[in-house]
Amino acid sequence: MTTPVPLLEVVQQARQNGDFSEFIAAIPYWRFMGLSARVDDEQLTGVLHYSDPLIGNPVLPALHGGTIGALLETTAVLELFYRAETVVIPKTINLTVAYLRSGKPVDTFAKARITKQGRRIVSVQIEAWQDDRARPIASASANFLVTPAG
Repeated sequence: MTTPVPLLEVVQQARQNGDFSEFIAAIPYWRFMGLSARVDDEQLTGVLHYSDPLIGNPVLPALHGGTIGALLETTAVLELFYRAETVVIPKTINLTVAYLRSGKPVDTFAKARITKQGRRIVSVQIEAWQDDRARPIASASANFLVTPAG
């Protein structure tokens, strides 16, 4: 039996090597949703890997809005871990989602951008898209309570 690695060490390793897979695997909800993240050229991208249980409207078919919202929020949290010096999972203060078009049954991507960072509150803008980043399917604005390192 292996000894679990403390979450802080997992986060530090993810910051250093851009691989968030172990961190995501530590959060059961993120695992269940089929979320992942990748870092290319210092840019973090959240990925929602399509699976049938994520469908909210089987007639269209379209992804469930909560699924898209989870991708947006998770991408923002991962961006905070990647960019900010937080040591615990940020607490969501508010999250406002604008659903712009139906999410097709395909993989969906998201990027987050920190717009204002205070000592304890961080504001983030997030966009999700599928085939074309210029045609987002949803966007969000969120504020998080963070615990600074040190």
